[in-house]
Amino acid sequence: MLRLNTCLVAATALLSSVEAGPKQPRFGQIVSRALTNSSGVSLSILTETGVKNATAPNLYGWMFEDINHSGDGGLYGELLANRAFEGSDVTFGNVPGFAGNSIVWQENECNPSGPVISGYKPLGNATLRLDNYRALSHSHPTVLALDIPTTAKNSSTPIGFANMGWWGIPVSPQTYNVSFFIYPNQFRNQDNPKTEITVSLQSNLTGEIWASTVIPAQAWNVVNYTHVTAQIVSKVSAPNTNNTLAITFDPKAAAGQTYYFDQISLFGETFKGYKNGLRKDLAEHIYDMKPKFLRWPGGNNLEGYSFQTRWKWWETIGPLQERWARPGNWQYYNTNGLGLLEFLEWSESMEMENVLGIFSGYSLLDGNGRDSAEYPLTEEAMYPVLKEALDELEFCMGSTDTYWGAKRAEYGHPEPFKIQYIEIGNEDWFSKAYPFRFKYLYDGLKAAYPDIILISSAYDENDDYTIDLPAGSMWDTHHYEEPIFFIENFDFFDNWQERTKNPNVTIMIGEYSVYQVDTPDGKVNWTNPPELHVRYPRMVSALAEGVYMLGAERNPHVVKLSSYAPSFQNWNWFNWTPNFIAFDADPAHTVLSTSYWMQRLFNAYRGTESVEVKNTEGNFGDLYWASSMEKGKVFLKIININGTSVPLEVDVESDWTSVNGTSMSHPDPNGFNFKNNATAIMPRTLNLTNTSPLGDGSWRWNVPGYSITVLQFNL
Repeated sequence: MLRLNTCLVAATALLSSVEAGPKQPRFGQIVSRALTNSSGVSLSILTETGVKNATAPNLYGWMFEDINHSGDGGLYGELLANRAFEGSDVTFGNVPGFAGNSIVWQENECNPSGPVISGYKPLGNATLRLDNYRALSHSHPTVLALDIPTTAKNSSTPIGFANMGWWGIPVSPQTYNVSFFIYPNQFRNQDNPKTEITVSLQSNLTGEIWASTVIPAQAWNVVNYTHVTAQIVSKVSAPNTNNTLAITFDPKAAAGQTYYFDQISLFGETFKGYKNGLRKDLAEHIYDMKPKFLRWPGGNNLEGYSFQTRWKWWETIGPLQERWARPGNWQYYNTNGLGLLEFLEWSESMEMENVLGIFSGYSLLDGNGRDSAEYPLTEEAMYPVLKEALDELEFCMGSTDTYWGAKRAEYGHPEPFKIQYIEIGNEDWFSKAYPFRFKYLYDGLKAAYPDIILISSAYDENDDYTIDLPAGSMWDTHHYEEPIFFIENFDFFDNWQERTKNPNVTIMIGEYSVYQVDTPDGKVNWTNPPELHVRYPRMVSALAEGVYMLGAERNPHVVKLSSYAPSFQNWNWFNWTPNFIAFDADPAHTVLSTSYWMQRLFNAYRGTESVEVKNTEGNFGDLYWASSMEKGKVFLKIININGTSVPLEVDVESDWTSVNGTSMSHPDPNGFNFKNNATAIMPRTLNLTNTSPLGDGSWRWNVPGYSITVLQFNL
């Protein structure tokens, strides 16, 4: 098992409380609200005479960055931890007497983020150590040395090593792909240079072998590493994920020998069969939501702690053994196995538009956004940053006649990808110099790619400036807030373009979630005190976020894109909550949150035109609503944030024949899905007793308390 750090210890403590059921701090303002005397709401959906606007076709998307081991150890399909001994964990915190953040714990005691042997254990009486004298490649200088003592000749027990996986390895009936690089110690192995290797999936508890394969005996290359590939076909399901991948030798044949290994890899079946692809079960949950865009690669993880550790796209392409890993921004090393090409293939496989974040000359410096580093304010200093982005776009979209387009073809994808959106940086409102950097990069990118929509990562968040947003550009706004913030800002997007004098600028809500309970001052406490912080999305989270998104749906000419963040959380190691989806090595433990289900529900019923709705009785607050339509269907989305049901009367101008609906609700607004009750809150088909129009053409129904509902009127 990987070594626990302080983050993981805290995470484990939180997990134990989550598994026991809802014991989080409880919300105040919304929970106490109940419209016991509401006379109801009457709505007229003006499908014939009302104002209509084209809906935003890409409104609901997916934001991804490698946080909470959501990439390595999560969505990225690699099942082995520390496969190439590239780096390790650190923990940042405050050190008395020093400003900003500093490293307060490091897994490698001598070298922060340096290589470690975590995740491996010897089998038999073998010895494992790290070796820097027999590098696999320039980017992979550290390898694993396996020493087999001469006394092994007296044993009959297979000898070698095992990898523990990312807190376990799931074993089920499927074909697993194994690969590794191996190099013999020529001097020690000269007496018996031909040895076979057994690769097996086995229980870490009992040693029982679930499936295995044998690499035939051969004389290993003594000049270069040999790349070994094999398949393990499992016909059984292990009872749990406490399993390992074992690589073993016959002790009598290999006694006294030493071998060097690197890039030790195990993949199960991937989403749509992509090589080096995504973990199938987690990717399918994304695909089921049908997101319309993918925002990547971050997030803070784009920026790096420093200029030198930023996400360098060119180091994430090509053969895995030639890619450079990097210290990620979330306290663990990134393998870059999920690299530029894999992101592009991910969006391609799910038919999503790309929202590509580019490095903008700003890094977080020791993880503290207010203690940051910026490129100097000169065109000469910024030109390499622009060139870096232009080269990246050439790789993505360039013809095979270009240098980087030819590289893309060499790596298996000759057809150019499509990039519709580019975001310049991430959360640059912390930056003092973003106005200069934004304009320089905007002008340079627009000159080269005039049809791409460019997104500013700041607007008016910094008290010292407001970004001049060019016509046709977008603003990415982020909100981690209390529930009441999202409800009170239901109308924020109404007349936003006119109010801010940005008539041709649109908005992306690039990151948002309910982060803490309502408080008297409405300020988020980033120290996350347990009495305030939300560790898991609840019913009230979905209600508040849903109200906010109804406000976006009512303004499709303003809000074009939105995505919840963060998207994934590994149960075993996380440093941010709440999250969209929680998981571990066992697919049966995956939990889809209330926030996930709300967005999946809303995205499934978007319509092609927004429709004006007139309220003849009742107001927003009693209920919140928005309507859209497409051929033969009218959709009405209704949210009741109150604890009691609210009578609803609906009149549709067009003739309709029947109504059906889907709703998610829970009697406790603090209820949430968790491991032992993963489907407590999710959309369910309404069992309506009355599905036809009344004599006057209207329809009546009591909207349940604490509910999110989509009604479909069939024309």
